[in-house]
Amino acid sequence: MILKNQISRASLNISLLLFLFASLFIHPIPALAWEVQDHALPNFEEFSNSVQNGEANLLRGVYVSNILALPVIQQPSGRAVYVSNNDGEVTQFGMASRYGNVGLLAHNHLAGRSFSRLAPGQEVRLVYGDGKVEYFIVTQVLRYQALEPNSPWSSFRDLNDKDETLSVEQVFKRVYFGDRHVTFQTCIEANGIMSWGRLFVLAIPKSEYTRLTHKALAAQ
Repeated sequence: MILKNQISRASLNISLLLFLFASLFIHPIPALAWEVQDHALPNFEEFSNSVQNGEANLLRGVYVSNILALPVIQQPSGRAVYVSNNDGEVTQFGMASRYGNVGLLAHNHLAGRSFSRLAPGQEVRLVYGDGKVEYFIVTQVLRYQALEPNSPWSSFRDLNDKDETLSVEQVFKRVYFGDRHVTFQTCIEANGIMSWGRLFVLAIPKSEYTRLTHKALAAQ
């Protein structure tokens, strides 16, 4: 009976996690009718100094040269689907941390608009409160159409392989499970629907990228 109750609780927790994940961005707040002008990005040293607050292990910023330089905030306690409505900052996804990974969320009409400019091979730098820097390399850009944009249990069509349709659980596991990595997540707007699809950009540790690159070259 104890084992059965433990399994039931585990199943409930997984279902809850998936529901929270799927609920992200379903009803985003539309952007105001004014245009944000792009400003020159600071150099990395300036950016790093500006986000540090002395707290070790607290993610404070993300930097990609010529693409983005954004402060990172954490989700408030008990608000697992919170995504900042402030332009110029991204939200760390607490659920991803449970699996040892880093999830970065932003609305596509705010800071998330820069996510679509990320591409394989680009270097991602994570800055922590004590000045520590983690280096990653972008390896995958995944785009999905939500077949039922207003449903938290919508299936997703892979826009890179339109013959493949995935459940919300399959998408979640693909982008947030596995060895340590960074996942950028935002919505794709199309046909007047703000949450028409989802964009995920994955980056692996730079040391692992270098190892895999050397291995591939040696195999040639």
